Amino acid sequence: MSIRPSISEEGVITRWMSLELGKINSTLVADRKRLVHLLKEDRPSSVTKSGKEHLFNKEILEIFGEKLPKEVQERLRLPIFFYLDADVTGSAFITEEAAVSALQVLGDLSTLRVVRDGRLWVGRPIAYAILGKYPTAVQMVMR
Repeated sequence: MSIRPSISEEGVITRWMSLELGKINSTLVADRKRLVHLLKEDRPSSVTKSGKEHLFNKEILEIFGEKLPKEVQERLRLPIFFYLDADVTGSAFITEEAAVSALQVLGDLSTLRVVRDGRLWVGRPIAYAILGKYPTAVQMVMR
């Protein structure tokens, strides 16, 4: 007879949470493309981790194309990922310099904000406001 672990054991909870995060993150784009390539596509899209198609709003891409310098367009991979860490409940972070530069040029992030230790932290309300403004070009990653 096998002894089943208690639902309250840390290992059980950790495994369960890992499975749930995997489900949530399955909608994330797996094949992130550079803005310059998406601007050339008639129907700009990428593939999610679950294998489904993620369509980009062409109008949002065109705004990015008009406002961002060519150098940023060549480096920026979309969608921009904001990472949500369960240990830091009120903030989110970006890890890519090109995304930070793009959001600063677009006026969504202050130029006074700097990347430290590979991350730029912002309050979650700011991250969600940016997601609301560019819904197909930004995604939240649960960690």
